[in-house]
Amino acid sequence: MPTEIYDYVVVGAGSAGCVLANRLSANGKHQVLLLEAGPPDSYPWIHIPIGYAKTMFHPRYNWCFYTDPEPAMNDRQIYWPRGKVLGGSSSINGLIFIRGQPLDYDGWAALGNLGWAWEDVLPYFIRLEKNARGSNSWRGDSGPQAVSDINSPNLLAGAFIEACIEAGYERNDDFNGERQDGAGYYQLITHKGLRCSSVDAHLKTAKNRPNLRVLTNALVVRINFDKSNADGVDVHHASRLLKIRARREIILSAGAIQSPQILQLSGIGDAEMLKQYNLPVISHLPGVGKNLQDHLQTRVIHRCNAAITTNDAYTKLWPRITMGFRYLLFRSGPMAIGINQAGAFLKTSERLSSPDLQFHFAALSSEMPGSALHKFSGFTSSVCQLRPKSRGTVTIRSPNAEEPPAICANYLVAEADQQIAVAGLKIARNIALQPALAQYIVDEYAPGKELQSDDELLDFVRRKGVTIFHPAGTCKMGNDSTSVVDDHLRVRNVTGLRVADCSIMPTLVSGNTHAATVMIAEKASDMILADSKD
Repeated sequence: MPTEIYDYVVVGAGSAGCVLANRLSANGKHQVLLLEAGPPDSYPWIHIPIGYAKTMFHPRYNWCFYTDPEPAMNDRQIYWPRGKVLGGSSSINGLIFIRGQPLDYDGWAALGNLGWAWEDVLPYFIRLEKNARGSNSWRGDSGPQAVSDINSPNLLAGAFIEACIEAGYERNDDFNGERQDGAGYYQLITHKGLRCSSVDAHLKTAKNRPNLRVLTNALVVRINFDKSNADGVDVHHASRLLKIRARREIILSAGAIQSPQILQLSGIGDAEMLKQYNLPVISHLPGVGKNLQDHLQTRVIHRCNAAITTNDAYTKLWPRITMGFRYLLFRSGPMAIGINQAGAFLKTSERLSSPDLQFHFAALSSEMPGSALHKFSGFTSSVCQLRPKSRGTVTIRSPNAEEPPAICANYLVAEADQQIAVAGLKIARNIALQPALAQYIVDEYAPGKELQSDDELLDFVRRKGVTIFHPAGTCKMGNDSTSVVDDHLRVRNVTGLRVADCSIMPTLVSGNTHAATVMIAEKASDMILADSKD
């Protein structure tokens, strides 16, 4: 088949890839190809905020990964959903817009990554955002990414916030403002009751440009090299193998699982591992697939004494009909909000300078995120450690690009992570004891009041802890022997190849990862365009 030629080839149309395709094609000077392994985002439930539950296990729109048996989690295999659709995980995530803490980015800079300190990245956060509240020194209102307040939150969400205040914590009306500490309502990537994924924010305005092509159902098999220069990709599409050439650069934006997988399949990674699969060694970079980090959530579930939860609205016929009409007519109610409405960023110790825990509060309950709701009235306080110490790996199992890689998060391997997980459960229980929330509680469904000791609570975390869907770090940015990309996101020891997604994070940000991933892509696009002028 004839080889197609573009200036830039972007692999992965997720939170980052859509941004890059938009920015790199905006001046009309460059031919850009955006490749997505999944289908278009035409499934209606992608665009309805509560549809998160409909895509959580949907194999057409979700990679449905599982980790290998986790050694410190009773050898359980943890389910890891990742978006396999135009928009990637921005099309199936929980919609929460959080940047993280300034110390996250200052920490990146302290590791030798020039240009990534908080003062460097804040302008990009402001540039990307279209906040319904307007702009100030912290927030933007003229960018492509819609960010909205929650309309008509469930009264239990307000009770959770008041209970946090009664427990001695402060209220915070903007987690992305001057400080992150405290309890309040989340802002979501929604606009007029609909999800605003990276497709909605970036591709809808760009897709008709003659110099941009978006190709879905296109699985990248490998990156091709001319000596050490990345000059093309092989792509499975419509039962054919396409040969794509890149005049300038290839940018990997396939996420923390598949960006390292594609690098390894292409001969970039640990040389000994590559030789095991008879893969050519283009560059010995042992850090590829290492440094995996994720937020482990533990969910505290209470039975509610009033029929005011989403469980009640969804599992009973008349409330379900009412909920549907409310959304169709007014784009409001539970269907316009999604899962988590309120949250908190709290400290396990007053000696800490910043929060090390994040809470997600949902006026619903289920055995695991996205599964069928309980028949009883229930609500959930989920807690996760913001900066875990444990590190995992992503490694190919074979030279076959269609075979999922081996994932090991190594949750709770670090003793500090075990201690903070237990401390988080205790804080969640203390909040539930406060009058504002206690008035709605029948009993504690999970962990259950019979579990009281630290050992019992830690065992509960091992048995029931799950991902909160924030994997990062597997193509680490830095200048040491374990780094994969430099501070311009260029893959080391080769040319013509960058990585721009959450895999480049040296350390996980203190919160949900979508906003930070979009920021990375915004900054990457500026660096790529600046280099094109040179």
